[in-house]
Amino acid sequence: MPRRIGLFSVGVLLLPMAFTWLARLPAPSAPGEIEVNTFSIVAYDPERKEWGVAVASKYLAVGNAVPFARANVGAVATQAAVNVAHGPNGLDLLAKGKVAAFTGSGCTAYAGHKMGENYACQGNILAGEAVINDMAKAFEDSKGPLAWRMMAALEAADKAGGDKRGKQSAAILVVRDKFGPNGIGDRFLDLRVDDHKEPIPELARILSLRIKRPKAT
Repeated sequence: MPRRIGLFSVGVLLLPMAFTWLARLPAPSAPGEIEVNTFSIVAYDPERKEWGVAVASKYLAVGNAVPFARANVGAVATQAAVNVAHGPNGLDLLAKGKVAAFTGSGCTAYAGHKMGENYACQGNILAGEAVINDMAKAFEDSKGPLAWRMMAALEAADKAGGDKRGKQSAAILVVRDKFGPNGIGDRFLDLRVDDHKEPIPELARILSLRIKRPKAT
């Protein structure tokens, strides 16, 4: 499998393995080149056969650039000097699937990732390492639908300081085979908050309109 799947991309497979890539690689300069420096989680629910991505950032409409997922294949988040081609290309590579993890030294601090069973958390330009660690713990400790477990991870990251530049947008994507609108396709959830003072609470509010939030235990 090619080593350079993306400038910052992540995937999780239906296998007892995951793929993570967090690297700030040289990219050609271009007019209007943008960066999506943020925090995200990609995850898999083996019981419901769902794959998902949840992401938040101080960037307008992050859901339009970062999350990609394909039922029965995996999920990808492409960040930093964002290249949306890494989404579908990464999914194609995930279909062949192997395990790998790497964090490039050129990422803007704090940058890092943490992998666990059926998930990976990652980000850069973060308030600190606690953002990643708290995301991971929240996901591991939570119960219920995948969307709400990923939501818990975003909320924990936000509480730990999140993107140190501030807040603007958030998104959640969950795919499941034949669970698209009217049973067509796999796009079960595709919810976005493009510009808001508190994008993560707003995303949780919207998600609750679709799926009831599990009661805290």
